[in-house]
Amino acid sequence: MASSSLTVSQASILPRSAIPSHGSVQSASVSVPSFSGLKSTRSSAGASSFRRRPVAAPRHRIRASVAVETEKVADTALVDKSVNTIRFLAIDSVEKAVSGHPGLPMGCAPMGHILYDEVMRYNPKNPYWFNRDRFVLSAGHGCMLQYALLHLAGYDAVKEEDLKNFRQWESKTPGHPENFETPGVEVTTGPLGQGIANAVGLALAEKHLAARYNKPNNEIVDHYTYVILGDGCQMEGISNEACSLAGHWGLGKLIAFYDDNHISIDGDTEIAFTENVDKRFEALGWHVIWVKNGNTGYDEIRAAIKEAKAVTDKPTLIKVTTIIGYGSPNKANSYSVHGSALGPKEVEATRNNLGWPYEPFHVPEDVKSHWSRHVPKGASLEAEWNAKFAAYEKNFPEEAAELKSIITGELPAGWESALPRYTPDIPGDATRNLSQTNLNALAKVVPGFLGGSADLASSNMTLLKAFGNFQKNTPEERNLRFGVREHGMGAICNGIALHSPGFIPYCATFFVFTDYMRAAIRISALSQAGVIYVMTHDSIGLGEDGPTHQPIEHLASFRAMPNVLMLRPADGNETAGSYKVAVQNRKTPSILALSRQKLPNLPGTSIEGTEKGGYIISDNSSGGKPDVILIGTGSELELAAKAGDVLRNEGKAVRVVSFVSWELFDLQSDEYKESVLPAAVTARVSIEAASTFGWQKIVGSEGKAIGIDRFGASAPAGKIYKEFGITTEAVVAAAKELC
Repeated sequence: MASSSLTVSQASILPRSAIPSHGSVQSASVSVPSFSGLKSTRSSAGASSFRRRPVAAPRHRIRASVAVETEKVADTALVDKSVNTIRFLAIDSVEKAVSGHPGLPMGCAPMGHILYDEVMRYNPKNPYWFNRDRFVLSAGHGCMLQYALLHLAGYDAVKEEDLKNFRQWESKTPGHPENFETPGVEVTTGPLGQGIANAVGLALAEKHLAARYNKPNNEIVDHYTYVILGDGCQMEGISNEACSLAGHWGLGKLIAFYDDNHISIDGDTEIAFTENVDKRFEALGWHVIWVKNGNTGYDEIRAAIKEAKAVTDKPTLIKVTTIIGYGSPNKANSYSVHGSALGPKEVEATRNNLGWPYEPFHVPEDVKSHWSRHVPKGASLEAEWNAKFAAYEKNFPEEAAELKSIITGELPAGWESALPRYTPDIPGDATRNLSQTNLNALAKVVPGFLGGSADLASSNMTLLKAFGNFQKNTPEERNLRFGVREHGMGAICNGIALHSPGFIPYCATFFVFTDYMRAAIRISALSQAGVIYVMTHDSIGLGEDGPTHQPIEHLASFRAMPNVLMLRPADGNETAGSYKVAVQNRKTPSILALSRQKLPNLPGTSIEGTEKGGYIISDNSSGGKPDVILIGTGSELELAAKAGDVLRNEGKAVRVVSFVSWELFDLQSDEYKESVLPAAVTARVSIEAASTFGWQKIVGSEGKAIGIDRFGASAPAGKIYKEFGITTEAVVAAAKELC
């Protein structure tokens, strides 16, 4: 192929900078290639005692003295001006919206400037160029920092008008960063702590791909993941879960900037957060650096990045001590600048204090001119990478084809034929075991398929038998060992999924423990990250472990969550069908609720039926007019089928329907839905070993829903089913009351 465009580390093309910049390039007029990864669609022991800082005089000048090898650093006066441009774009946007968080952008503007102007590699005109550096604003409330940086760098998604529409209806600058709204935003952040966990997933993805596909003298995957997180992120438990794994995995290309400003919404963090973050991260296996002057210490920030890049065997936390709301004479260093506009008087005072004579939203010409180089520079970076990939493809065609599949999201032809099919004569099995068969079949044919469990692989049955464990020294492997960290696991998988469209991560635990990771699943749905959640032990059928482990309300709760496919397969064919659906839906996460107990392979089930969400598995009626419709999901479909047989033997015309996914059924045409559930047939009975909440939508006001509207119990599964009335006999009795 003539213009085979992808891109890796420029390490073998360009001299690598010891610090800020990845490489210097000359301007080039290059069109965006046809294939470039476009999405289809140290610190002292006394560190913690450093508490209060007076508001520093904002006009301080610190001359750059760190040698920069490949990127000419602007003189300090211009850097000051650029940094203040970032601050005032944030101030003005928040002021116009009368809503937002100006404090973080004002304090973090120096590190933001150095990252986007001196360090990171990206192409503003192709935000999805594969080998770009990734940036995550984990403290998503400070999103005007990122929007201002994207605007200055030349991203089409954030024009001046977009800044003026901050937090307005259908704007490209929503109140927290949203990857599906703003090209240039990698992940959706806002719920504190999840962003740093997403970044761990992004860095894992880079390390994994580099280990699989890089060749000597031909490193085709080489990029960094940068993060800014705040005190709130540090307090959330998910950040510790994810950062523990990042240290364990040795993610050396993950560099996190901790905005150490000691202010949260309730005031100074000394009221609730006094731990030594430095020592905690050292214990987690991170390299830790302390930048004591994050307000004007540009050289300190540059030197810290240089040091971080020199440490390749562990992630780095750069603690940057800043003043929140830097430059504001009356509100800096206080909670009042955290989450509300400064107000006209304080804006004017801040302009005077920082010597900023410009009108709102003005970008000075010298700042604009300085930043304008990023458009041609980004095009050159991508074009050089594309040329490098073309050579890689010629020398390593098989690896290139796999990598291209991951970058583009185009699945290999015929991948679905790897899914197994079943007939009723094949002995039944627990759907968790059938799931493992599907997982292993898919891993052989889908290059971007990888995942793992929260310390339950032998129970969730999620081990990929042909592969080893992803570890610090074996990052090419595809089994991810998350340990008991459900929330972190989900958010890390979101990062993997959003790294490249062809990554299909799965993660697993017991269905009831989605309670620990619901926030990550919600962000999967919101950010259109097609993670596959493999959730076993899906009901009272798990038995003796009792109500702490038995899901009741969980199916209903996920059916209520937008953009989630909740699937509860009944046997082998439906399990395979559920995986087919999950793999195909790359912008919608799927949750598979799987049984611990063995289930038979039922007559009438199919992969094709599963794809429709609800379908008929048996019907002895004439003219599509049954006396009663029996509806089941998962392990209870067998009970509905047996009840159908009993009723037919008594002369009834009975239709049995599998309702594996409400969401998929809702997507079908009205004609199809009518063909399965005719409006004229009001005698309907559903059975599901879970809450009956929501079933009236399916069975109607005249139908009956059999389920469990209390917590479960500890006993053998058969006994629990009988005591709770989840039986064939209960279905038969309910049907007789209706017809």
